[in-house]
Amino acid sequence: MKAVIIIPAYNEEKVIGQVIGGILQQQALAAAVLVIDDGSTDNTFAAAKQTGVIVLRHKINRGQGAAIKTGIDFAISHGYEAAVFFDADGQMEAREIELFLNQLAAGYSVVLGSRNLGQAIDMPGLKKIVKRAALIFTNFTSGLKLTDTHNGFQAWTIEALKKIRLNQDRMAYASQVINEVARLRLKYIEVPVTIKYTDYSKQKGQSIWNSFTILWDLIIK
Repeated sequence: MKAVIIIPAYNEEKVIGQVIGGILQQQALAAAVLVIDDGSTDNTFAAAKQTGVIVLRHKINRGQGAAIKTGIDFAISHGYEAAVFFDADGQMEAREIELFLNQLAAGYSVVLGSRNLGQAIDMPGLKKIVKRAALIFTNFTSGLKLTDTHNGFQAWTIEALKKIRLNQDRMAYASQVINEVARLRLKYIEVPVTIKYTDYSKQKGQSIWNSFTILWDLIIK
């Protein structure tokens, strides 16, 4: 299966090289790596280019949803069969990518990472409360029975990505893609993942106010 790993990145020059390096070290992983520099004001673009992977750049910061859409468009136009969404802040484990691709090869259209099936290391208390509320909201609005939501670690077949409607440019895209799984009745599975909340990622993390912004975006769009 011809796959590409899509990494949206904004001001991640401190860790992007390490994140890409971790993926490239997975010798059994036959997949291209695509970084979308979403209008960073630091040296994220240069740091990513130095690793030799494919790097695209937005001239301005448009949001993670927009970066994901750019990656999807690239994957479709370049003949890939599958895409993995992977974060740039070092929270995710590159060794777990293979599990996602194996599930796509087994016949699933969408593979969703779950911290509740796996583990969330050093997750802040407030984040746990927000995550729980988001899960209840998403399961209610989508009709799905998920164990986790707003987890950026996902894998999709390109055929499924061609069908989805994605118009949320910022973090609300995470809820929108779940709603698309339900709307299109795509065959999906959750897999356990390990998410590490480091001091660096906590500094860059979403605040509770951003959660209200996400909800507002979903209501008005």
